[in-house]
Amino acid sequence: MPNTAKILVIRFSAMGDVAMTAPVLTAFCRHYPDTELLIVSRAAFKPFFNQLPNAGFLAFDPRQKHKGFLGLIKLFFELKAEKITAVADLHNNLRSKILTLLFFLLGVRSISVNKGRKEKKQLTRKDHKILVPLKLTVQRYAEVFQKLGFPFPWENQLQPADKKVRRTSKWIGVSPFAQHLQKVYPLHKMEKVLLSLANHGHQLFIFGGSQEEEISAESWAAKHENIQSMVKKMKLDEELEFISQLDVMLSMDSSGMHLASLKNIPVVSVWGATHPYAGFMGYGQSISDTVQIDLYCRPCSVYGNIPCYRGDFACMNNLPEENIVDRILEKLNDD
Repeated sequence: MPNTAKILVIRFSAMGDVAMTAPVLTAFCRHYPDTELLIVSRAAFKPFFNQLPNAGFLAFDPRQKHKGFLGLIKLFFELKAEKITAVADLHNNLRSKILTLLFFLLGVRSISVNKGRKEKKQLTRKDHKILVPLKLTVQRYAEVFQKLGFPFPWENQLQPADKKVRRTSKWIGVSPFAQHLQKVYPLHKMEKVLLSLANHGHQLFIFGGSQEEEISAESWAAKHENIQSMVKKMKLDEELEFISQLDVMLSMDSSGMHLASLKNIPVVSVWGATHPYAGFMGYGQSISDTVQIDLYCRPCSVYGNIPCYRGDFACMNNLPEENIVDRILEKLNDD
């Protein structure tokens, strides 16, 4: 590929998956400073890419401007005007496949991410699971560019975070919510975790997005002076800046883990129905910082969107609060 190449990068949603593209694109830009990227994603996710030196952004609006098939055709013509020379499809869904097909008809080469669906089915099936670590999603993203002719060195490692705030207490971010309930540690158990950490003198900041999550976070904040709700109080770029000042993030298998990874903050992650072996660990995060219990039924799904077939949600209900508290304290002591 010539240096004048302009690569279209497609990743529409969800938040965590979009966030995982950012460290890959950062590494790409560092290695190919003369190659331009055009990222198409939802407008809310633009702050993930603000620091990229040679990347443009086009907002995908599935509810109005780009709604339905005709809206997707309109998006294609907007992208066509950008003189795209290659397409990196990091989503590989129906919409992105239509776009890549249209570019193919123009003679533009496209590569779609291999999501490893067969291996993930083997990992999550009810019987005869093949419980082995699968390729990380961030690595799958990087391989798309390699197949397009843009290989680059890849280090799945956090860089030292630049802390700007001096303080005596430790700051712990907490992202206790997730889109699917099978990935959420029971809130009454999470409350015990928060109060225990707060009683150790640490400052806790709760992150989330919905009104229901705001209610839960405010109720926890009312029970201890060291707990503060940040839910719905900041824009995404402000939230990312705040996260950059944390000492550690406690997160479910959710976007909170990936936002912290973007800012080189270590994450202690809690896993229930899903499993880090599926490849959704945050960029640069360590398997040693996961908290989970071994059960014959885990993992039962890739995304946590399937109800517990046992009916007891043992993967979370049987996970002691002390396990999480101890791992957080150990992580703080490591620093």
